[in-house]
Amino acid sequence: MNLRPAIACLLATSLLAGCGGRPQLASTPTLQVYQGNALPSPSGTDLVGETRPYLIGPFDRLSVDVYGVPDLSKQVQADASGMIQLPLIGQIKATNQTSMQLAEAIEERLARFVRRPDVTVNVTESVSQVLTVEGQVMNPGLFPVVGKMSLIRAVALAKGTTEFAKLDDVVIFRTVGGQRMAALYNLKAIRSGQYDDPEVFANDVIIVGDSQARRLFKDILSTTPLFVSPLIALIR
Repeated sequence: MNLRPAIACLLATSLLAGCGGRPQLASTPTLQVYQGNALPSPSGTDLVGETRPYLIGPFDRLSVDVYGVPDLSKQVQADASGMIQLPLIGQIKATNQTSMQLAEAIEERLARFVRRPDVTVNVTESVSQVLTVEGQVMNPGLFPVVGKMSLIRAVALAKGTTEFAKLDDVVIFRTVGGQRMAALYNLKAIRSGQYDDPEVFANDVIIVGDSQARRLFKDILSTTPLFVSPLIALIR
């Protein structure tokens, strides 16, 4: 994983809540431990990102208009895998393309049935606010963030954890103010009420039971392997 250097320093140590007498968690050359019990919330700029050509995403609603052929003009929604269903041509992948690119792809497929088809695609409803859930979950993928979303709810959207998921090995990656951050959570501890279910946001990447993600925290956890509160760090 490519880790970008941090621009600013945060506080150097964090104490494990509810574990009196445990040593402090010290920062490492790779991670700077962040004082607090939750990742900071992203700003509007973090959520929107830089200005770039809009690429159609999963769950976006589209208006597909075929000039002069109203029966082929449809309102459709991309599914979780980014596919849409259209008359005559069937399924076609819509995601990771601009509206113009998708229109050209539809025209190419329709040319077998319609003479010189003229297709226009417009995004009528953007569901760009999505997060990613990966790792040991039943249905990994991109999921829309509707209203207030928590870590437990996000895992539930992915149909829950697999039989062999490591519940104490859940990492959330987030960009805040242009800085890449990570937090290590214990789902079992959250479910038992040892600490609050953290809020998650669009563009977060949640990895459940993935040893590569946990490796980021290896040096910090080597002195205190058992944690019952979130471990928040700034990736350096």
